[in-house]
Order: sequence, then structure tokens, then C-alpha cells
Amino acid sequence: GDRHSPLLFPGSNHDHLFIVLGEGAWPAPHRRQRGCPAAMSTAATAAAAAASPSPSRLLQAAGTCHSHQRRQRGCSPAGTPGSPGTVQGHGQMGSTMEPPGGGYLHLGAVTSPVGTARVLQLAFGCTTFSLVAHRGGFAGVQGTFCMAAWGFCFALSGLVVACEFTRLHSCLYLSWGNFTAAFAMLATLLSATAAVIYPLYFTRLECPPEPAGCVARDFRLAASVFAALLFLAYAAEVALTRARPGQVASYMATVSGLLKIVQAFVACIIFGALVYDSRYGRYVATQWCVAVYSLCFLATVAVVVLSVTGHTGGLGCPFDRLVVVYTFLAVLLYLSAAVIWPVFCFDPKYGEPGRPPDCPRGSCSWDSQLVVATFTYVNLLLYVADLAYSQRIRFVPPL
Repeated sequence: GDRHSPLLFPGSNHDHLFIVLGEGAWPAPHRRQRGCPAAMSTAATAAAAAASPSPSRLLQAAGTCHSHQRRQRGCSPAGTPGSPGTVQGHGQMGSTMEPPGGGYLHLGAVTSPVGTARVLQLAFGCTTFSLVAHRGGFAGVQGTFCMAAWGFCFALSGLVVACEFTRLHSCLYLSWGNFTAAFAMLATLLSATAAVIYPLYFTRLECPPEPAGCVARDFRLAASVFAALLFLAYAAEVALTRARPGQVASYMATVSGLLKIVQAFVACIIFGALVYDSRYGRYVATQWCVAVYSLCFLATVAVVVLSVTGHTGGLGCPFDRLVVVYTFLAVLLYLSAAVIWPVFCFDPKYGEPGRPPDCPRGSCSWDSQLVVATFTYVNLLLYVADLAYSQRIRFVPPL
């Protein structure tokens, strides 16, 4: 509504946004630089330039250029490959835009800073789970989680590099920038968790008894080192692709979008503790807390899915307003859970203020309740930070 506030709306790529400052429509040189032909500067752009610079008129002018750009990409709207001379890069942060008639393979997918980070992710991930599977060994739920996390991250990283290198991501029905940003953040959290769990449960300085012996200890130490390097590689990609003011970016690359992934991850930790004998069904109040965790988790996942699939424009109302309203409600809901859960779990009237002495370590309901309470406050702070950052961006879904 404010004519002096920055607008975010689609540019030459259907899954990217850029910031436009000022009061007029695009100047003609800028249209030519973005790939919009001179023919596009007729009725729609002239009307937008002559009238008041409202967001709807600017979006109408941008949409005309945007529809022409989509016809020039490497795939037709139906998803079939285009002519050989029209294959272009996708313009993701960290990769370069190739002119028409360029090669089919995109070397920038492995030579750019982001591409180098992804190649290191493949190398460190393959090395880590190979060391564990060969001689390091794993057991129990903790070891299974670590192997599953490393395998999942390696498989999707290989898919991302292959699609970037061959330009096949332009044929997918995904918002590629949102997908890669969301996956990088999720892989960072998974690899960080595995890098802590595996050394904590399996790595010791002393040699285990035979037949494993000192060889298994050495393999586990090496796997722990490469697991830490894997986490650093994913964290580097998040740092390189994170949206900055005035820079082309996808919504999931913004601070608000990255916080959505962290919120969902923390909610999964809460659910794990709830399932592990937390006795949440004793009171209606604690059941309300579980409902709060579930509702906020589902809404957060819905925002991520809509962004990744590129369907934020079909909601019937502005996506940025929906996100802000939902985040505000999530703050209120988590605030209620942050008050109710500790009262009904640790107050002497309803629960145990301290850990019972006869409670076995590793299978104690009081420990699960403490984990839920701790991560409830963590997620509350994340939603508050998300609400604060959401006020600083304006997101307009693709046309």
C-alpha cells in the first residue's frame, strides 16, 4: 500500500524475486537487460508508467515480460524440452545465467562457490557413511538415524548437482531456488545432529574389545571428523545462498524461510520426546499443548510445500500476509504451551519438580517432559524471530 515501500515480484525467473525501488515502471534499458523485448513496452508498461505506481499495475507490467521469458526457457510450459538454442541457466544464486545457444551442460554447477560446496558435500557424505559401514559400525536407533541422515543428504545432494549440471531442473515442476534453499537448511540440521550423536554414542579414545579392536576406533574417529566437515559444507551453502537486501532470492532463502525449516525440525524433536513416555495424556492442558505443536507444525510444513512447489499464487490472498498472520498466531499458541506445559509437568500439584530418584536413566518420563519444555521455548523464540523478520520483506507469488 505504501508507494515508497519496496516491492518484491517476479523477474525473469518464475521462482525468483527481486526488489524494485522508486515510483515508476521499469525504464526501457532495464527491460532490455532483463530479457523483455522492446515489443513488451507497449500498452501494459505504458499504462503502468502513466498511472499511479500501485503494486497491481507494476505486477501487470512485469507479468507481460515474465510470460515471454517463460517461453524462452529450455522447457515449454507443458514440460517438454525446447529447441536446442533456447536452453538457459535457471539463475539460481551461486550459478550463472547462460546466453541462448550455450552448451547443454552447466559447468558453473560445480565450479561456482555454491557448486564447490555441493561437490564437497558429496565427497564428505560418501566418505562418512562408507567409513561407518565398512569398519566403524553402528547400532540402535542412534546409529540408524545417523546413517539415514547421511544417506538422505547424499542422495538429494547428488540429485541437485546432477540437475544443475545438466540443466534438467528447468523441466521440473518445482520452484528450484526454494527447493535447494530448503534442502540445504534441512541437510545442515540433519548433518549437525548426526555429527553430535555419532561421536557421543560410538566414538571413544580407548580401543573397544575384539573383534572390533583399535581399527574400529580409528574408523569411528575418522567418520566423526568427516561428519563435522559435512556439516560445515552444508552450512557454507546456506551462508552463500542466503538472501541479502537488494539481491535476487527465493523466499526459502530468506531468514524467514530458513527459520521455517528450523521450526519444523524442532517440532519433530518435540514429537519424538512426546512419543517416548512423556505422559502427555494425563491432563487436558497437556493435550492442548500437543495440539498446539501439531497445528503449528502442519502449518509450517504447508508454507514450505507451497513455496517449493510454486503454488503460493493460488491462495486467493497475499502470501506474505498469510505468513505473517500465521506466524503471529503461532507465537500466541506457543506462548500458551510455554506456560501450560511446565506447570502441569513440574509443579508439585500436578507433577514432579525434580527428577525422581527411582526413575531409570534413559527411560524416564520426567526426562522426556524436560526435553519438550526446553524445545517449546526454543521454538517460541524461533517464531518470535520469524515474526520480526517477516515485517522486513514483501513477497509476491509468481504470476
